[in-house]
Amino acid sequence: MEKEAKLVIIGAGIVGVSAAYHLAELGWQDIVVLDKGPLFHTGGSTSHAPGLVFQTNGSKTMCIFAQQTVELLNKLHSEDHPTFYPVGGIEVAYTKQRWQDLHRRWGWGKAYGLDSQLLSPQEVQEHIPVIDPSVIRGGLYVPSDGDALAVNAVEAMAAITKQQGAVTYYGETEVTGFQTSSGRVTQVLTDKGNIQAEQILLATNIWGPVLADQLGVHLPLMAVEHQYLISEPLESLQGEKREIVHPILRNQDFSMYFRQHQDRYGIGSYKHEPLLVDPYQVGKDAMHPFTEDDFQTAHAAAKELIPELHGKSFPTHFNGMFAFTIDGYPILGKPSHLKNFWTAIGIWVTHSGGVGKAIAQWMDSGQPTIDLRAMDVNRFSDYMTTKYYLTRTAAQQYREVYDIIHPKQQMEHTREIRLAPYHRHLKDLGGEFFESVGWERPQWYESNKRLLAAYGDQIPSRKGWSARYWSPIQGAEHLAAREKAALFELSSFFKIEISGPDAAAFVEYLSANRVLRGEGKIVYTALLNDKGTYQSDLTITQIGKDRFWILTGASTGMTDLAWIKQHVPQNANLQVRDITSAYTAVGLWGPRARRVLEKLTNQDISNQAFPYLTAQTIEIEAIPARAFRISYIGELGWEIYTPVEFGDRLWKVLWDAGQTDELIAAGMGAFESLRLEKGYRALGAELTAEYTPYQAGLGWTVDLDQDDFLGKKSLLEAAKTKPEKKLCCLTIKEGAPLGKEPILDGNQVVGYITSTDFGYSVGQHIAYAYLPVEYAREGRELEVDYRGERLPALVTRDPLFDPKMEKLNR
Repeated sequence: MEKEAKLVIIGAGIVGVSAAYHLAELGWQDIVVLDKGPLFHTGGSTSHAPGLVFQTNGSKTMCIFAQQTVELLNKLHSEDHPTFYPVGGIEVAYTKQRWQDLHRRWGWGKAYGLDSQLLSPQEVQEHIPVIDPSVIRGGLYVPSDGDALAVNAVEAMAAITKQQGAVTYYGETEVTGFQTSSGRVTQVLTDKGNIQAEQILLATNIWGPVLADQLGVHLPLMAVEHQYLISEPLESLQGEKREIVHPILRNQDFSMYFRQHQDRYGIGSYKHEPLLVDPYQVGKDAMHPFTEDDFQTAHAAAKELIPELHGKSFPTHFNGMFAFTIDGYPILGKPSHLKNFWTAIGIWVTHSGGVGKAIAQWMDSGQPTIDLRAMDVNRFSDYMTTKYYLTRTAAQQYREVYDIIHPKQQMEHTREIRLAPYHRHLKDLGGEFFESVGWERPQWYESNKRLLAAYGDQIPSRKGWSARYWSPIQGAEHLAAREKAALFELSSFFKIEISGPDAAAFVEYLSANRVLRGEGKIVYTALLNDKGTYQSDLTITQIGKDRFWILTGASTGMTDLAWIKQHVPQNANLQVRDITSAYTAVGLWGPRARRVLEKLTNQDISNQAFPYLTAQTIEIEAIPARAFRISYIGELGWEIYTPVEFGDRLWKVLWDAGQTDELIAAGMGAFESLRLEKGYRALGAELTAEYTPYQAGLGWTVDLDQDDFLGKKSLLEAAKTKPEKKLCCLTIKEGAPLGKEPILDGNQVVGYITSTDFGYSVGQHIAYAYLPVEYAREGRELEVDYRGERLPALVTRDPLFDPKMEKLNR
């Protein structure tokens, strides 16, 4: 075995070999792939997975992964060595709710360029003659779905890379550990000898946490069993020798899937309580004995949908293990404390080709080519990797694998992990709490129900799907914040401090905007990748000679922190610290915000003394605080930060001082509709790795006169060219879409909704979307497909509320 390699990939399943294949396509050589099992039936899920590739997914990135997997498998396919059968895929609906959800899934496909169509029960039977159409309401058909022969695909890719001389494969070779030095993995240790490696990629899926733990990389992933069976022959398929002819089939109302095996039928069932397996206890392969008692409900449902299964036995039956992460997404990328160690785990065959391509491009160019923020290995907070949280959350991911999940649906377990120091006050006000990275954040307050008497006529009612996890109180809080003043919970805002002699030069290099404008100046800016597209958006404030605060969102804070740490120059004299737990925060916003704050401080907080986009240290009663004159809702006010031990008192004194000015507490529901009405963009929705600040309408946040910053070269080119798409504001006359719905010009999809909500101050339902520039003009009429219903939409001005910024500068 080699003693040295440019890259060692650990895991010879479909993900590891896909990564090797795509790296070889990019010109990489000297790659070694290791696996503890035999090549290429290694014992992982690649070896036993029935191979169904359903591409439709609510995540655009996951849908792209699946589409790229189909493209790769079709490319590798040959009659002598089949890798993919493009027989199509059908998801059927038993219930009215599932049928409506299939309309939503059809919309996702349209939005992401995936051709699909809705079928009647009879049309479903025309494709799959063995089903009983009388028990279903219809189906969603994707012609390009199909069934993968995963081991064949691995063998095909391995053969190509070996012929190129790029990759060497070793089976029956167990990796036992690593040697490290100065934040690098220097050697991969195996039972057959050690290999010096420039780069390492971990692609062992359900075994991934075992090796990663040795490097201090704690991956929240569990192996979970689900059942697979193959029946004895069916009469209607007698004599069928072709591997698969019928489309692959999902009956999600009973958490099941089906595929034809020549004259037999295979059944996969998730219809049982989670059977979790600790990665340390998996053993040599990913198969366990079949648990008969867990199949009873699924068996009855299978016979109802496919009557020929009555009386049939299942000679093949086992429990196969698949990887479940705590949020359902893969774990990709490079941990922030290691310079040359990568992960690609938590992946099923469905997305394997796309993931292999994405991780290869990332390793080759230093950045992903599509938006992978939701999959970043650095996204997890410490509490997420505890055994307590991991087991409960992975189990729930399993239970919900085929559930109809509302975009705002909340976890009902493992709650109240992270609380604001003034949480008791929020509870006393009747907070309806939603969870965000462990934080309990009020979506609205039941105590504000009284506001409906004043504002109820300005709040359109909702029904059905759009009314779930919503309250008209959100609209009342929105309007009261615009008219009077409101306190918002901001404890969860992620806070990063960068300090030291080299801090100023570093933050200037990170930022597309000019940061060094003097102490106390707040700068809204983008963190860009080398393509000039978004890594993050946040504020940077100089609070001392060599000291800066970066304030960013709760859900993106960990990836932002990792990104920043990964870009610290070698030997730089600076420190990067997460200070989130040291400080709490509130938002005091609204026309009367200054009147409230003036009662508690002797300092001059007039517009002249304390202007917009500045920060000052102030005393609020007995509380030391740092106030930032900025507002995500587009109103006068401050974000106020104080050490955690003062947090409870900060809320109380502000609340008491504000009662004569009719101060209310407002939740995140109002926060979202207020920001959208003002036209503020959200990371992961409007701001992604697909788009530049110019396309997002945020060119004013870029200062090309700076000497250098990340992404500058690409932005210089972007500034010279007319973009193909730009972000637009639309108004929708009727209905209440929730996001990701396709936008149509006739039958042509021209975009999809990135964010949407009702603008209670402007009296219109608002949506944002990237549209081709020829559609991006005010007055352009389009339509939104909302679960099968066409809603008229109109491109309008951006923003709709206070376009001259008069309310912020007063």
